[in-house]
Amino acid sequence: MTTTMKTWSPEAFAAAVAAAVWAPSIHNSQPWRFRHTDDGVDVLLDEGRRLPVCDPDGRMARISCGAAAFNLRLALAATGAPAGYRIGTGPVVVHLTPGPPCPPTPMQRRLHWQIRRRHTNRGPFADSAVSAGGPVNLVEAARREGAWLDFVTDDAAVVALAELIRSADERLRADPAYTAELRAWTSGANHDIEGIGPHAAGPAPHPAELLTRRDFGGAGRETTRDLARRPEVAVLGVLGDAADDAVRTGMALQCVLLTAADLGLATAMFSQPIEVPACREKLRRSVGRIHDPQLVLRFGYAPTTCYTNRRPVADVMEP
Repeated sequence: MTTTMKTWSPEAFAAAVAAAVWAPSIHNSQPWRFRHTDDGVDVLLDEGRRLPVCDPDGRMARISCGAAAFNLRLALAATGAPAGYRIGTGPVVVHLTPGPPCPPTPMQRRLHWQIRRRHTNRGPFADSAVSAGGPVNLVEAARREGAWLDFVTDDAAVVALAELIRSADERLRADPAYTAELRAWTSGANHDIEGIGPHAAGPAPHPAELLTRRDFGGAGRETTRDLARRPEVAVLGVLGDAADDAVRTGMALQCVLLTAADLGLATAMFSQPIEVPACREKLRRSVGRIHDPQLVLRFGYAPTTCYTNRRPVADVMEP
């Protein structure tokens, strides 16, 4: 008869947290904390690291915590000690409890291998088409975590999406509070542990690029622009708009990102049109969904760029 442990050991908890922190977060703000409890592990939202200007309702922070929770689940599963979980709407966004011991599947092993190798590409992409099977695998990865991933396949729709991203980016940059917050997490951050440093920022956005990248303070280079004539873009969302749905989105996001890394694909994320309500509504109508989209993703091929750093594991674990 298979028995289930009451909780994981402190060593197993620390090792899993060491994997969890490599989840993505807006501006590399890392808005998460982890607590070892008598019956499992809590993933908590760190309100002190939520971005008040571009993330006033904490949606992006909860997505980040969901992505970290997915890494936590994957790291535990890779050791043969998988977790069940419950999503919450308060400070504890996810509570994990041990499940019956089970050897990891080949897919879990592959995705776990990619946790430290996955990174966001903030630079140009190559003008190379993604193989036909790529989008199919990415859609299935989102579906496994209860989300939808709609690829934008019509050329005119891609141009319209690009215009939404550009319009949202211009509106955001016109707000002095937004630019101040952005700089606090770029030039004003301690890049040894947080924020986006100059090596990870990528070059400054080029006017000729179709998809407007966020300006993280990189140097402008005439020869360093996106050469891709037809970018592979998709919109990610779930069937709901509540706080727990944002957490669920984060789990799906990380599953998609790790799957893309396993396929050899670079990824970029565009949250600008989600941060501007009018643009978000236009995007929702354009993809024909009932609930708001949560993120725009791009997939393709690009050189490996510099990784952003993370806070020490001890700093994110509750005593």
